[in-house]
Amino acid sequence: MNIYGIIGWKNAGKTSQMERLVTEITRRGFSVSTVKHVHHDVDLDQPGKDTWRHRAAGAHEVVLASAHRFALMAEHRGAEPELSTLLARLAPVDLVLVEGYKRDTHPKIEVFRKQAGHDLIQPGDPMVRAVATDTVLPGLAVPVLDLNDAGAVADFILRETGLVRD
Repeated sequence: MNIYGIIGWKNAGKTSQMERLVTEITRRGFSVSTVKHVHHDVDLDQPGKDTWRHRAAGAHEVVLASAHRFALMAEHRGAEPELSTLLARLAPVDLVLVEGYKRDTHPKIEVFRKQAGHDLIQPGDPMVRAVATDTVLPGLAVPVLDLNDAGAVADFILRETGLVRD
């Protein structure tokens, strides 16, 4: 599977960029899955509901299934799982877009908005292959892409992963 990351600081527009990229890349006929890293605890369950009761009873994994989707909830009572562990659980697709996991070693595009008030990550991370921004950033060692041109950002990722050749 081809893995490509979208990183940036809070309020830079990572999720909006992910949404535009998934739309653009799937429109071109490629299959895409996503992984989203969060820094807070997440629970899809509600106390007292059936699947919550299964987990509370000690189930390691619980699948909640309906006619249109399913969710697999896995308990890990130790360290946060590595990205590679999560990727290994995904069904094969053409491309997995990863939001977050800034420090991992997969190729990434940094989403940067000057008004968010943070410094660039790119100069310190050789895995950042380009910066998608809505501002002028002269002198970067990597390509600068128009944050609002999902087609151009998708072109870059698809070329980088070898899914499209020039």
